[in-house]
Amino acid sequence: MVFILEQFFTALSKGGIYASLALALVMTYKATGHVNFAQGEMATLSTFLAWSLVTSGVPYWLAMLITVAVSGVFGLSLERLSVRPFRQRSPTVIVTVSVGLFIALNSLCGWIWGYEARPFPSPFSDAHLEVVQGVRVRWHAVGAIAVSNCMLGLMFVFFRFSKAGLAMRGAASNQASSRLLGINVDRVMGAGWAVSAMVGAVAGMMMAPFTFLDPHMMAGPLIFFFAAALLGGISSPLGAVVGGYSIAFFELIVANALPSGNELRTTFALLVIVLILLLRPHGILGQVTAKRV
Repeated sequence: MVFILEQFFTALSKGGIYASLALALVMTYKATGHVNFAQGEMATLSTFLAWSLVTSGVPYWLAMLITVAVSGVFGLSLERLSVRPFRQRSPTVIVTVSVGLFIALNSLCGWIWGYEARPFPSPFSDAHLEVVQGVRVRWHAVGAIAVSNCMLGLMFVFFRFSKAGLAMRGAASNQASSRLLGINVDRVMGAGWAVSAMVGAVAGMMMAPFTFLDPHMMAGPLIFFFAAALLGGISSPLGAVVGGYSIAFFELIVANALPSGNELRTTFALLVIVLILLLRPHGILGQVTAKRV
């Protein structure tokens, strides 16, 4: 029972991170109508920037604020310089650009910081918290749950109540009507990339202490947050949250209930992606879209 509860809290912390990264993916999709395959590498680059600041003596939380701000500007610039010029081209061109960004950002991280794995500091204590008698959880896991859920809550408020969030929702639903209402669709699309980069930066900083920081840090989680976004619905921010936590708990079950479960976790995520694309391409909470041809 103690082991199950400890794994439950681990799944909660992973679920928040998966949900955050899936939400960043969904926001980019809603802004541009295309999947950003470089989302994980953007988060990795932001995490390296945070590591450089922290190891230079900048307090952790100040380093996080600086990293989030710089990531937002970087995401906005990336959309403006590398995505917007190809917006009217075929989906194949957009996918090629996205994959190119993936390779370029991965190589950039290796060129600047090298490819050796290094520990990433946590703002929380290295000690364990005894949740209930006999159940001990790392303070970083508890902190990651709190930070991830606070960020998800802020994103809900942003989409639900802010003018910028409402404009993003409107532009994602119908660009032509949004333009008639005076919404600057180009600016909204850039903002979508900026906010997704900021969310990814926080998620990367929360994930790195669980593993090690290197240019391939997101290679493993990439498949899981893609599965989370597809499971919840690639067009649904709420679906990203539901999918993130669902994938984390399913991963926990696979890892502990099946023989060689740890080795089957990635296979499980791939299976989820295939089944969703075959049986319910719009996901659990995504909207079904129909186009007149």
